[in-house]
Amino acid sequence: MLEPAIARLIAQGRQHIAIAGAGGWIGLATLDLLEQALGDDLTQRVSCYGSAARTLTLRSGRQVPQLPLTDLPLLKADAVWLLHFAFQTKDRAEAMSEADYRAVNDAISATVLDAARTLPVEALFVASSGAATKASDPLASPAMRLYGQMKLDDEARFAAWAQESGRRAVIGRIFNITGPYINKHNAYAIANFILDVLNDRTIEVRAPRQVFRAYVAIRELMSLVFALMAQTGGETGGGVTRFDTGGQELELEAVAQAVAQTLGAGSVSRAGVTDPVADRYVGDAATYAQLLAREGIEAVPLDRQIAETADYMRESTG
Repeated sequence: MLEPAIARLIAQGRQHIAIAGAGGWIGLATLDLLEQALGDDLTQRVSCYGSAARTLTLRSGRQVPQLPLTDLPLLKADAVWLLHFAFQTKDRAEAMSEADYRAVNDAISATVLDAARTLPVEALFVASSGAATKASDPLASPAMRLYGQMKLDDEARFAAWAQESGRRAVIGRIFNITGPYINKHNAYAIANFILDVLNDRTIEVRAPRQVFRAYVAIRELMSLVFALMAQTGGETGGGVTRFDTGGQELELEAVAQAVAQTLGAGSVSRAGVTDPVADRYVGDAATYAQLLAREGIEAVPLDRQIAETADYMRESTG
């Protein structure tokens, strides 16, 4: 659930919440959190948009219509909070030509930006990525650099909108998250470790180098996002607030041990470290922790994150 004070703020608010990219992991998790806050008012207070019209099904069984993203500028509302989760991610950059990948994401961003300019958007959240820090990293893969550069472009685009319009943009660089609706279980280390335990396998950490990650729960992240969107004014010019996700930085062997200990099963096997160049994908944890404290949001400990993620994975694969 969202932080109780944040859930009350949303329930008592007048804003219509529009979710661009509602069918992805973060979009579905956010929709689930909003259902818990709003109950039967969900479909009156929230609208969902994505690549095509379809029906989104939540864990409760509630079905929510998703409209094509191109319908977003047609939304009728007196005040809007806009959540921008719509983006083709790194795996698509690996599968598409650079020209096609750029064209698709530019079109998505143009549609959302058009909506921000034409609708009564009071605040907008841009779900950026830690990949933005890899845009010029020579050690990053070409797909990671391309994805990161396009995320940087998106950040700049919506920061400029906030500065020009005098409205509010919250830009969060998301590094590593946990929680319900997690997808691509084989692509995310923590989900892979949980899968090993759920299937009675040894947890294997195969990376030939040290790999450092830090995790936050989606419910914690979105509590902070909504708290920041609700503020008036900004910490920098034009009403732009930026942050990285934080969490405790751990090497993957320690993450695997935490999974094994939390779920009460499984042993851990760590491949030898033969590459001296570490892989570190973490944000500014100190600033993130300060923001949580300022907004009265309790950080979700890693063992709780693991348990909640595992519960969802059991339900969805069971």
